[in-house]
Amino acid sequence: MTTAGPGAASSRLRPVADGAVNILIKEPGRFFGLVLDVFRAMFKWPFQWREFIQQAWFIVGVTVIPTALVAIPFGAVLALQMGGLIRQMGAQSYMGATSVIAIVREASPIVTALLIAGAAGSAMCADLGARKIREEIDAMEVLGINPLHRLVVPRMLACAFIGLFLNGMVSVVGIVGGYVFNVMLQGGTPGAYLASFSGMAQLPDLYQAEFKAFVFGLTAGLVAAYKGLNAKGGPKGVGDAVNQTVVLTFVLLFLENFLISAIYFEFVPAKGS
Repeated sequence: MTTAGPGAASSRLRPVADGAVNILIKEPGRFFGLVLDVFRAMFKWPFQWREFIQQAWFIVGVTVIPTALVAIPFGAVLALQMGGLIRQMGAQSYMGATSVIAIVREASPIVTALLIAGAAGSAMCADLGARKIREEIDAMEVLGINPLHRLVVPRMLACAFIGLFLNGMVSVVGIVGGYVFNVMLQGGTPGAYLASFSGMAQLPDLYQAEFKAFVFGLTAGLVAAYKGLNAKGGPKGVGDAVNQTVVLTFVLLFLENFLISAIYFEFVPAKGS
């Protein structure tokens, strides 16, 4: 009977250690390097306007209808949940303010980001990954064409640009949905809903939401580009890269949302305080 020595134990643990180092150090480092290269490529001329317009139109086509369909029940659920809570507290006059502020500050940027990451980001990653495994990216580099400038920058800016408009659409649709459900199902009055909204909401809330949507769009485009350009292993590798793109983007979006909200509440006081 033989017993495994320290060398055997260390050899079994080495893949785990290498995987942890890759996830915690190497992958973030490579992603940060790509981010720096992309932002440097943004200022190179000429800008790829045709690619930008094509990608923006594609993102609109795959996200507008799902975003509107998601925003309606989202605003309704917020109105129903907050309506019950506020009635228990005896503050029905603030129903409009709480619903609208929740939608504008938090719900609309998150819904916008999730739709862009899930629909546009996954498609972008699949496109770049397919180009990578077909060696089109390598061919562009051989010809002296920077793939970051030619392909990544227009896609990233298209995600951020369309995110601004989708965020506004989600805010409007969510507010209208919350208004309808509050007035029709909860017995609220239209005047009280609108008066409380204007009494507590402020314009910086909208600015913060638009800034979030822009940053979330940049993040979705960068993550999709990173995973797509590093896809390997054939079609299966592209599929794995798409799945990783969606998951990683969601994690980063919620982290960014927390940081931006914390900074916003630190520097912009609530109205009336």
